[in-house]
Amino acid sequence: MEIRVTSHREPESLDLTPFQVLAQFVLDREDLPDRVELSIAVVDDDEMADLNERYRGKTGPTDVLSFGCDDPCVAEGDDPIALGDVIIAPAVAARQAQEYGSTIEDELNLLLVHGVLHLMGYDHEEDDDAAAMQERERILLSAFADRA
Repeated sequence: MEIRVTSHREPESLDLTPFQVLAQFVLDREDLPDRVELSIAVVDDDEMADLNERYRGKTGPTDVLSFGCDDPCVAEGDDPIALGDVIIAPAVAARQAQEYGSTIEDELNLLLVHGVLHLMGYDHEEDDDAAAMQERERILLSAFADRA
């Protein structure tokens, strides 16, 4: 599996390694093939607000966005299968962590798992789908916390 984590923030004070570790864990737990490619980008509020408006028509920054690859996601030869991109705004996550009484690490972990699950077809448009997605997030995050 190829997981690329990049930062669009300058300077980046956040350790990006945990994003890669958690993403690898989720992809392994979801039994995806070894030839999967995932991109994770960490952005500031301005870039997230721009993406949110451009692709969702909503004003202001959001916490996480997921962009699946364009159909078809077929790889040729030994090329990896492009799963898509997860974009995370840590500043939004920090505000939410404070609001919800959680840690920034817990909030960032939730957002990453949420974004990856979106790329795998989960959504929360309907109540039943939202409940299924939240349960899968809970299971994955609990298993990740218990892995050590």
